[in-house]
Amino acid sequence: MFRDPGGEAAMAERGAGGVYKVVEVIGTSGTSWEDAARNAVKTASKSLRDLRIAEVTKLDVKVENGKVTAFRTRLALSFKYGA
Repeated sequence: MFRDPGGEAAMAERGAGGVYKVVEVIGTSGTSWEDAARNAVKTASKSLRDLRIAEVTKLDVKVENGKVTAFRTRLALSFKYGA
């Protein structure tokens, strides 16, 4: 699996301090994987504070009657834990 070199491990190596929690969310869109990712981050940011990293972990599509009807992007979102 691809890991972003600027992601969680890099933050720890730089001694950023703090504790981060990672949650998995799935965004959907009728137009693209990028829009699906944006939808997931926008929605998650309403209840998660201080989002830091969004790592795409999986891309898939919903198929109905032989046609793509939705794009789905699975993201691992990290945010600072505690204050």
